[in-house]
Amino acid sequence: METNLLTVSPSPHIHQVQSIPKIMYDVVIALIPAFLFSVYVFGLGALMVTLVAILSSLLFEYVIAKYIIKRKADILDGSAIITGILLAFNVPSNLPLWIVVIGSFVAIGIGKMSFGGLGNNPFNPALVGRVFLLISFPVQMTSWPVPFQGRMSLADTVTGATPLGIIKEGVKNGESMSSLMKQVPSYFEFLIGSQSGSLGEISALFLMVGFIYLLYRKVITWHIPVIIILTMFVFSGLLWIGNPDRFIDPLFQILSGGAMLGAIYMATDYVTSPMTLRGMYIYAIGIGVITVLIRLFGAYPEGVSFAILILNAFVPLINKYIKPKRFGEKVKNG
Repeated sequence: METNLLTVSPSPHIHQVQSIPKIMYDVVIALIPAFLFSVYVFGLGALMVTLVAILSSLLFEYVIAKYIIKRKADILDGSAIITGILLAFNVPSNLPLWIVVIGSFVAIGIGKMSFGGLGNNPFNPALVGRVFLLISFPVQMTSWPVPFQGRMSLADTVTGATPLGIIKEGVKNGESMSSLMKQVPSYFEFLIGSQSGSLGEISALFLMVGFIYLLYRKVITWHIPVIIILTMFVFSGLLWIGNPDRFIDPLFQILSGGAMLGAIYMATDYVTSPMTLRGMYIYAIGIGVITVLIRLFGAYPEGVSFAILILNAFVPLINKYIKPKRFGEKVKNG
């Protein structure tokens, strides 16, 4: 009779008294402050988009696992819930709900389950869904609701451009940076959340509250988020110092858009980020540089999602070539 003495499974591999559900639900808890604030700012739309994204993600994971892959559908491990929340955090609160369902299908069906499920996906599923929607439904995905307007209605929401969109369009039209800065929220408003944008990018403060919780629970380390933000700050700062009339200042770069959301909650995904500390440095620096390049020179005013997906593709190579020395390995003398 054969017995399996060793079971080898894909990452994430836990080396603590932890479990995948515990980790996943810690991330869910960390996202609650930002979620509640998004409901306060955008009202019923934020609540409906998030609920539909979560429920449709759970449904698609169950159906695909049970009837297509034909394996146990463990939809309560928390991973599908996180995918749903992060997808919702990356779209406008006035996005038609049928488009949200399509995004969930792409995130779960293509971004996750087509590779074999949790631990096998090379790309962050929520970002796969978000980028697919952005390319497929560009008008709906860039119609941003104005904060505190039409909170109790899903229709006739007042929309406006994001701060990054205002700056990018203004620079393109030859407006001065000093005049453009008068058209966008202050840094304090960025921090507390008074800007147009997706659900998860309106308040840096509540995202950082979740970050502190994740650090306290030792779910993630500081390395990837801090290095991404620091890279964006330094790189954009050098450009700003070189030409302040052409480039926005670095503090604006890190407080606006999805920089905080992407750095804290999506770039740190266990499955799609490097395993070694040196690998994390390379990965995080790459995300920071590419994000700024896309924002300043690309077609879109935002670049975090694209930057993370691009670096996700390089993670297997980073893991292969950036390795710690084997125990007992001889080191060649100079």
